[in-house]
Amino acid sequence: MSILNFFRRKTSRQIAKDRLKILLISDRVNCSPEMMELIKNDIAEVISKYMKIDTSNMDIQISKTAGGAGRNGKVPVLYANIPILDLRN
Repeated sequence: MSILNFFRRKTSRQIAKDRLKILLISDRVNCSPEMMELIKNDIAEVISKYMKIDTSNMDIQISKTAGGAGRNGKVPVLYANIPILDLRN
């Protein structure tokens, strides 16, 4: 990733796509979009202490998966795809 890409603004298409993802995810697990954004920011803040990450391409999802004893065998699962730019020593 070049330094110019870091300062490049997101297109309206990308912003709309990100908002739609957050809305769909929050609808699936009954979590508000504001709460999803807070979770994403908290995760980014903690991981940033240990490595340099690309927060603009970070993807956080909460979905339901089989394997639990309650709720008809479905439990919420958090998936995080966080691009690592550099490890800090």
